[in-house]
Amino acid sequence: MPARILVVEDEAAIRDMLTFVLEQHGYLVVTADDYASGIAKIAEPYPDLILLDWMLPGGNGIALAKHVKQEEFTRHIPIIMLTARGEEEDKVKGLEVGADDFVTKPFSPKELMARIKAVLRRSAPTRVDEPIDFQGLVLDPVSHRVSANEQMLDMGPTEFRLLHFFMTHPERVYSREQLLNNVWGTNVYVEDRTVDVHIRRLRKAIEHSGHDRMIQTVRGAGYRFSTRS
Repeated sequence: MPARILVVEDEAAIRDMLTFVLEQHGYLVVTADDYASGIAKIAEPYPDLILLDWMLPGGNGIALAKHVKQEEFTRHIPIIMLTARGEEEDKVKGLEVGADDFVTKPFSPKELMARIKAVLRRSAPTRVDEPIDFQGLVLDPVSHRVSANEQMLDMGPTEFRLLHFFMTHPERVYSREQLLNNVWGTNVYVEDRTVDVHIRRLRKAIEHSGHDRMIQTVRGAGYRFSTRS
């Protein structure tokens, strides 16, 4: 599925240009033209990256970036700030609130695309074809095998997809609805309690090696995959 990019930019000409260039490169684009609409559009399905103008009607990019990085479900989203400001002090402000990169106006579409690809590459937890290893729990997306401390494990296809999602998105809390959308898909009707059933099955499949402790219930919020207790 192509990456979803939120463009928060008040100048219509720049916003339209960015939309055109991003769509030409296969990205899904969502746009906002001020601070309030930018906040409103940071919702499910969450963007994979935010292109954020420094100056916005109703607020500014620094405040919006700070909001994104303080929220549990959005703090992982990378941010590239678009700014006419090139001063070191301004960049420090952006970095302090969590911006991942800066592109100074005017910029070339070629430079912007290179920056976007680099940030998405850095933020991706793993390549889709590489085995994922957390403290001896290893999932191989290509062979669809899971092992714990070099012992092969048996689990159903849904548990495999659920574990794969968790292992590629560690240390983040996901609600049941978010897990349904990401693991089962938005076009499939499944009740929330189904998530709990498959969580129990997944924990059972990996409990012998003690890795079930990594799938943590966060009261009132959902589930998290973590190597921390």
